[in-house]
Amino acid sequence: MRRIMGGVGSLLACGIFGGVVSGIFGGIAPATAHAAGDEVTVTAFVDSRPVGPDDLVLDPSGSVKIAVTVHNGTDTACHVKTIRLAGTALALTFFSYDTTVPFTVPAKQSATKAFFLDLGQLGTQATGLLPTDIEVLDAEREVVASIGATGDVRGSPWSVYGVFGLAVFVLTVLAWAGALWALARRRLPANRWQRAMQFLPAGIGTGLVAVISLSVLRVVAPSPAAEVPFILGAAAAAFLLGYLTPNAAEPPPVDPEATQRFTRPLPGGAA
Repeated sequence: MRRIMGGVGSLLACGIFGGVVSGIFGGIAPATAHAAGDEVTVTAFVDSRPVGPDDLVLDPSGSVKIAVTVHNGTDTACHVKTIRLAGTALALTFFSYDTTVPFTVPAKQSATKAFFLDLGQLGTQATGLLPTDIEVLDAEREVVASIGATGDVRGSPWSVYGVFGLAVFVLTVLAWAGALWALARRRLPANRWQRAMQFLPAGIGTGLVAVISLSVLRVVAPSPAAEVPFILGAAAAAFLLGYLTPNAAEPPPVDPEATQRFTRPLPGGAA
């Protein structure tokens, strides 16, 4: 049992660090505006609403009209091939829509592309608040420019993102069960640092569960500013708990007066 729980904790830790250390848009409108600066930037509208600091509502029950304007402030023409709408959380991409819309933006000018995007499959991919980016890619699929927003995805709780959160919750419960079971049976390592490391995966999992839950409940979208305090705080609390737990069971002290000495006759009658 202890080995199984320990393996679950290690699996959770590896998955967390592997994942964490691990954030659209028909014809080309004529160039009408000159881009400022010496870089390529992008602005976007979804159903006539600007993409920016406000939440971007993405409803899988229908399609949305996406218009993207690319501002080319460089001295060379910008060749766009693909426009991407993607949502990420915890360094993982949970939905991505690529639309091929090749067009060229002359130097120091701007061009706009607009089209309808069907979001019918989005309901099975994500739900809640997720960081969402609209990216402009060139022929080599390199990102030329992008704009970010907080996507309010009206998907199913049983979407990929929802099931991912449930899986993290189950693994976290198992990690806590393994650590507390070893504590109850006084089977924790004698070294305090080793005991602390045994509790650490459960703490990290607790922080992840908090981040995903707040996202699914549409309270706070996952972002470094939201992820770091929850994950590091929960990890530190679990680490400290493991460090302060009592040591493994020691044998009870032996009372010298309660012991008896038995002598055994030696061969030949000697005492």
